[in-house]
Amino acid sequence: MNTNKKILRITSAIGLSSILLLQGCSNIGNIWFNQPIEVNASSHPEKDSAILKQDGSPSEKNAIEAKEGLNESESVDHRVEALEKAVEQEDVSKEKTTSTEDKKEEIHKDAELRATWISTVYNLDWPSKKGLAVEDQKSEFTALLDGLKSAGLNAVMVQIKPSADSFYPSQYGPWSEYLTGVQGKDPGYNPLAFMIEETHKRNMEFHAWFNPYRVSVKEDRNALAEGHPAKKNPDWVVSYGGKLFYNPGIPAVQQFVIDSILEVVKNYNIDGVHLDDYFYPYPEKEGDFPDEELYQSYRRTASETKEQWRRNNINDFIQNLYQSIKREKSTVVLGVSPFGIWRNKADDPKGSNTRGGVTSYDSLYADTKYWIENGWLDYIAPQVYWHIGYDRAEYKELINWWSNVVQNKKVELYIGQAAYKVEAGTTPWGNPLEILDQIEYNRMIPEVKGSIFFRAKSIVNNPLGLKDNLEKMYKK
Repeated sequence: MNTNKKILRITSAIGLSSILLLQGCSNIGNIWFNQPIEVNASSHPEKDSAILKQDGSPSEKNAIEAKEGLNESESVDHRVEALEKAVEQEDVSKEKTTSTEDKKEEIHKDAELRATWISTVYNLDWPSKKGLAVEDQKSEFTALLDGLKSAGLNAVMVQIKPSADSFYPSQYGPWSEYLTGVQGKDPGYNPLAFMIEETHKRNMEFHAWFNPYRVSVKEDRNALAEGHPAKKNPDWVVSYGGKLFYNPGIPAVQQFVIDSILEVVKNYNIDGVHLDDYFYPYPEKEGDFPDEELYQSYRRTASETKEQWRRNNINDFIQNLYQSIKREKSTVVLGVSPFGIWRNKADDPKGSNTRGGVTSYDSLYADTKYWIENGWLDYIAPQVYWHIGYDRAEYKELINWWSNVVQNKKVELYIGQAAYKVEAGTTPWGNPLEILDQIEYNRMIPEVKGSIFFRAKSIVNNPLGLKDNLEKMYKK
């Protein structure tokens, strides 16, 4: 069998930060801020990249902006006074091999995590479209890996269960429609086994990325494959915001989701289980998530508010998932990449000095700070998808806040960074040094052990030379 790989990150390299002076601010806001300028609410925009096929069938970027209110078109005077960077990169330890199966290979000791998300929903990163021949799917994936490897990356978070469907044969869901175009249709090979093997061949980590509660990005239950668990258990399913979700408040749903993840932990040589920011869904204009009746039936005490009940549901899920993974295979890590703001200081003195209209705690009922304090995660990777100097969610402020949360805890801290925003223009994301400056700042904070970039094609497509710049930085 392939030797499983686990990154042990003891320290991050320290780089000299370059000087970047930015004036102004960006983002046109909507419901997510009480003020005209907003924090990006849809922090993993893959969820809505194909939404609202309005007149003219908007492009992926326009569709994302339609949902997020992200139109970073306000003019900014980019004055870069010093472009020279001196990056002191750490030596990467040589790979250690073992002859036993119960001791994992430490392939990146003393190194930072340099990862990316590979989104399969809507065919964003891979496969490029539904119905490709098997060999074309395989060649696309290996080419993507090769591009990421050449950029200096050492891990991938691959979305293997985007919408209660699977990129592997599963007892808990049908084959994904993003492979063949037909949900439930066998693609003729096992994509997960293939991807793990190819990733490990390149000495990279493979983290299996699950969306635990999303059933479908469409509202039509009849479109689900025959035998779909959501059809067999219709009382588990909630329609909200034009999508279908398993209801997180049902104990049987929680156990079903945990069992579906353990199926992969047991049967595949993965390095980690990865969840992103999707727990309870993001708030929609149509109103509150419809679970009042369930709350009245399942609340733990008469004094437990609906908000507390929802958070406790997710707390129970995370605790049980973590413990279940460790019982099954202790070397597999569990990581979560939440929305970048836990709470605003205006609402909670323990929160960050931010002004987000959406927070992980209040909007998605994910008390990530509590999970860290209880040791229910191996790593956390908050999605800090805002630029340095953004007054409502300042990058450095959030990095400092998260580093304080994990200080003296066993939970590793990685930072989710917005490679998908890098493009030519007059916003801060039109500055080719923005991501590099963020990495250099990360390296100045001892608690930060690396980066995860959203998303893979945003690296390999090399916007503003991003891939080239990462390669230079990481291989220096």
